[in-house]
Amino acid sequence: MTDDGPTLTRRAALALLGTAGTALALGRTALAQATVPTAPAPTFSGPGPLTAWNGLGPLIALPQKVPLIRLVDRPPLYETPRAYFQSPFTPASAFFVRSNLSIFPASIDLTTWRLRVAGNVRTPVSFSLAELLQNFEPVSVNAVLQCSGNSRTRFQPRRPGGQWGNGAMGCATWTGVRLRDLLKKAGVKSGSVQVQFQGLDKGAGAPGSGGAEYKKSLDLNDPVLDECIVAYAMNGQPLPLVNGFPVRLVVPGYFATYWMKTLSFIRVLTEPDTNFWMATAYLQPDNPRGTTTPQAVKDKKVKFRPVSSMPVRSFIVTPDETVKVPAGLPVTVQGLAMSGRGAVTKVEVSTDGGRTWRAASLGEDHGRYAFRPWSFAWTPKTAGQYTLAVRATDASGVTQTDQPIWNPSGYLWNTIERQTVTVGQAG
Repeated sequence: MTDDGPTLTRRAALALLGTAGTALALGRTALAQATVPTAPAPTFSGPGPLTAWNGLGPLIALPQKVPLIRLVDRPPLYETPRAYFQSPFTPASAFFVRSNLSIFPASIDLTTWRLRVAGNVRTPVSFSLAELLQNFEPVSVNAVLQCSGNSRTRFQPRRPGGQWGNGAMGCATWTGVRLRDLLKKAGVKSGSVQVQFQGLDKGAGAPGSGGAEYKKSLDLNDPVLDECIVAYAMNGQPLPLVNGFPVRLVVPGYFATYWMKTLSFIRVLTEPDTNFWMATAYLQPDNPRGTTTPQAVKDKKVKFRPVSSMPVRSFIVTPDETVKVPAGLPVTVQGLAMSGRGAVTKVEVSTDGGRTWRAASLGEDHGRYAFRPWSFAWTPKTAGQYTLAVRATDASGVTQTDQPIWNPSGYLWNTIERQTVTVGQAG
């Protein structure tokens, strides 16, 4: 288990049980309330990729949440606005919302809810939230949660699915119970190959898919299982209902498809999981970047595998396109970088559209799975349009490039991000 993040004391963990009732009370009306959009939905028509930082949609305030950018109502897809990424930790109230199925609990009754561990185990067990808080050592990890389809609007040709900008991600301090501790209580029997996770979401799924229940599995020999926790808190508070209350799985470094919300069932399997969400959905071309071509897919020449770890990425948060800078005035360019394949080791910034690069200053290291803040001092000398760009390198030695990425699902986007800034005459 990583020790990058601060660890909650047992007393602090138990205190969460007293505040969970608040989350439960709000949960009873969650998603039953509607608000009037605070901004009209912008429109977009091609050609070319949509390069706005965020996706397009009205701002909607769900219970327990600040106004988020609504992409889709059912299943809910709500994106975090750019301004909330000025900090390496994303407020729980501003965290993006993503569900795969359209029917999900509008309330959780903690007197009856249990987390069950069953399957190929010696002793099936179940735990109330109180038992998770009282009977296990609380551990914490700082980690980025990112949708596999984050930045799907950049893909050309465009791909179906939620048209996310860059805001289908967030970083929090997740606190909970080691997954290994729960499996140890049940006793994993020989012959086991995978661990399957299921929440309370239900729905029709894709037509004919059989995906009416959302289930994801990890190999028992995957080292990430040693990092996984069943989290009951984010940033020191109970999870918002739409982000997984009362508990969700945290899989540091992996895409959000494995971070099961309202986790209620853990099953130890003796055969590889072939359900729709493992065998058909959330697949990428079987190569490190997950890229191919439309023609190769059409010709059925592409081998696919499940998406897993997140590639290295970096983002310019400020300045944005609204900033007008006088020539000669110092500007601090700031943003975030991350990777699921090793700590961010270097961030570089270009002020000439990627022709030349200089090192940015790295901010505080919050752990290998967290956002790494960075900053770059820049003083534009003359008026004109400038294109800023940023690229990051991680501990695996991979540096972001401008090489295009494409796959039929619109996953794993990580090419270099750019931001145009207008510089005017100072006088």
